[in-house]
Amino acid sequence: MATNGVVDNGFEAVREAFDAEPRGGSALAVIRGGKVVVDLREGWRDAARTVPWDEETLVNVYSVAKPVIALAVLLLVERGRIALDDPVKRHWPEFTGGASVRHALTHTAGLPVFPVPRPAEAWADWGLLCADLAAATPEWPPGTVAAEHALTYGHLLGELVRRVDGRSPARFVAEEIAGPFGADFGFGLGADDQRRCAELEFDAPDWPERNAGEPGSVRTRAVENPAGARDLAVVNSELWRSASVPAVNLHATAVGLARFYDELMRRPVGAMMATAEFEGFDHFIGSEVVWGLGVQIEPDGSWGMGGLGGNAAWADPAHDLAIAYVTRRLGDFTTVDRIEQALNPA
Repeated sequence: MATNGVVDNGFEAVREAFDAEPRGGSALAVIRGGKVVVDLREGWRDAARTVPWDEETLVNVYSVAKPVIALAVLLLVERGRIALDDPVKRHWPEFTGGASVRHALTHTAGLPVFPVPRPAEAWADWGLLCADLAAATPEWPPGTVAAEHALTYGHLLGELVRRVDGRSPARFVAEEIAGPFGADFGFGLGADDQRRCAELEFDAPDWPERNAGEPGSVRTRAVENPAGARDLAVVNSELWRSASVPAVNLHATAVGLARFYDELMRRPVGAMMATAEFEGFDHFIGSEVVWGLGVQIEPDGSWGMGGLGGNAAWADPAHDLAIAYVTRRLGDFTTVDRIEQALNPA
């Protein structure tokens, strides 16, 4: 299916980068100075390739979700409801891990793995998974080691939001972020939004194996429990779409994510997020990283987050650009790399 959408003059190379490898269902948005300058989509919403991908299609973007739930906590910091160096226990009395709010935001809380084996049905039980985390023993002293909290991040931060504000994480994000930012995304989708969702699929049958870590590694343990986060039967189900898993199950449009970063670049809280808090080796990612408060910071000063399967969204303050690429076909980051090169040629 041909690419649909609009591209402003000067961004033709970005369209070429997007067109180079159709995924059978993907979208790209770029905003400059508050104006959408690239809004492209291609392919289909469904695996049977019968429903075209349109401007209202939502797709699960995995870890691209993490800065959204991080912002929810930072809005409470801005309002004086919570402080970065507060012990998590101050707001969540059952929590025994010893981490601070800052540790939770920077993937240094030492809790990258849900400690109790749970089936996929547990994704629908917010209280159960939060209780598991509250009782968990950190793998390292909080603040000493970074390991992206692949699945636990959203429950750590989301439960802080719930305890401090009283609203569920999904409601808080809808009312305090998605609505004010004009961003089409959310957690815990209702029936109408679920009907807009794209079906995920793998680029090849061995995709889960290609993206697995070594047996027993932090990476492997972090993504395999509760079951189902990389199982198509789960992530394409009503169970997953209606649940709140703020680390990994934000369902979003590309334009919605670009609007999120465009707004952040214009608010003091964006500068707060993009301040380096940890620099060093991340034991989940397996490489050196710079973590801000909920975002990865790159050497060129851009900041944002990638998501499993090739999704990504980020801010490029040097060029006043907010960019988001989303796909339903889980593969690698070659398309994102081409788009970034087209936006900032050497």
